[in-house]
Parts: sequence; C-alpha cells; structure tokens
Amino acid sequence: MLVHEFVEGNKPNMVLVHGVLTPWQVWIPQITAFKEYYNIYAIALNAHTEETVSEFVSVSAETEEIIQFFKTRDIDTIDAICGISLGGKIAFEIWKSNKLNIHNLIMDGAPLVSCPKFAINFMINNYKKIIHKSKARDKKIIESFKKNFLPEKYLDSYLKIADLMTDKSIENIINSVFAGSTINDINSQSRVLFIHGTKGNEILSKKAANLMKKYYPITEVVCFKGDTHCYKAIYEPEKWVEVVEKFLTKNSHT
Repeated sequence: MLVHEFVEGNKPNMVLVHGVLTPWQVWIPQITAFKEYYNIYAIALNAHTEETVSEFVSVSAETEEIIQFFKTRDIDTIDAICGISLGGKIAFEIWKSNKLNIHNLIMDGAPLVSCPKFAINFMINNYKKIIHKSKARDKKIIESFKKNFLPEKYLDSYLKIADLMTDKSIENIINSVFAGSTINDINSQSRVLFIHGTKGNEILSKKAANLMKKYYPITEVVCFKGDTHCYKAIYEPEKWVEVVEKFLTKNSHT
C-alpha cells in the first residue's frame, strides 16, 4: 500500500480509497476540489501500486494497514473518508472498527452484501481474463477500457497496475469484497452518505444502501438514476463533488 499525501497547513483530514483495478489518480478531480479545505490522503491499495509489486490479501488486512498508517502519524481523527466500490467497503470497515474517530463516511457503490459463490467465481475468472489481456495489450480490451471502465486519461496508470497484478490478488480481492459485511451492529454517531446508481450490478449497492438505512437510520442515500457503478465519481466528478460537498457542509465538524 502507498499513500499519496496532499497536505498543507492545519486542516481537517480527508481520506480517499479507490476501487478494484482503479488507479488512485481517479481522485485527482476530487483532490483539486477539496484540497483547499482538507489535508488529503489518497490511498493506493495493495495490488494497485504502480511503482512496485504488492499483494492484496483481504479487505480486513487493507483496513488495518490504513488504520496503522494514521496511528503511526499520531492522526486519530478523520473528518471525511470516501470510498468507491471496493474502497467503499474498506472505508466502511475502517469506520466500523472505531479505531479512528471518523466524522463523515461517504460510500459510493460499496459492496457490503454477499454474493453467491457461482457469481464470485464468474467475476474472478472474468477479472483474470481482463488482466491477462491487458498485459498482452489486447486491442479489444483497451478499447473496452476506454469506453466502459475509465476515461482514457487513466489508461497508462491502469496498465501499470495490470502489469503487476497477480491472479492471487484478484482471487483475494473478489472473494474478500463479496464476502459481505456485518451492518446490524453499528455503534457510531458519525454521519453517513451512501451513493449508488441503478444499472448493472448496482442492485447490490442499492441493497447495501437500504440495509445501511435500516440499521443506521441517519444514513443519507443519493441515487443517480440511470448510472452504472460509480459513474458520477469517475466520469462526472464535478457532480459527485457537488453532492458530497453539500453533505459535508451540513456537518458542524467542517
């Protein structure tokens, strides 16, 4: 794991955690928008470090490594932690651990619910094929990436991640992220925002959002109708920032 720091002066702390096969650079528009008001820490999860090979073991291992990073810096208060997809689940687990004092939890498309084993196996095989073809610079995969996964400006960073990604990391990521999370025993006074779309696998995100609302009623849910997984955060970040900024400014901590 690597942490990219955008820190200047005495400001509240914001943590940003990316998703599966997604480079940390997808947060650059958000960093630009929020860096005047926050000291920002953008996480590059294990198996997503461009500079060196690293293995993803589990969501719980990533959670603990991030917590320990801040503990070693004598930082125990995070004003806002934001995560998309896999990063949303990790942000949730950090928040739920109560090992850091988190004022605001923002999740977008967080897969907090479990998946059937056959679906998990399908996703593992599919992600392996994508990575293998990306390493081979398969033209169809590259075009699909630019059209359906991330804007072209992130292609070089994605390919650096793909070149270092191992099959074992893919297995660990998918098995861990879709193992489900315990939502019904939350003990916190933090404010929570859950963002999700309505297309494709966003049915899982919607289910997770509904469970959060059920067991943690102060959760605010924003649904972008017609959006695929984390679309606003990645393709229309200015609209995502608008929603998150509105949520944060309602909080007396900011």
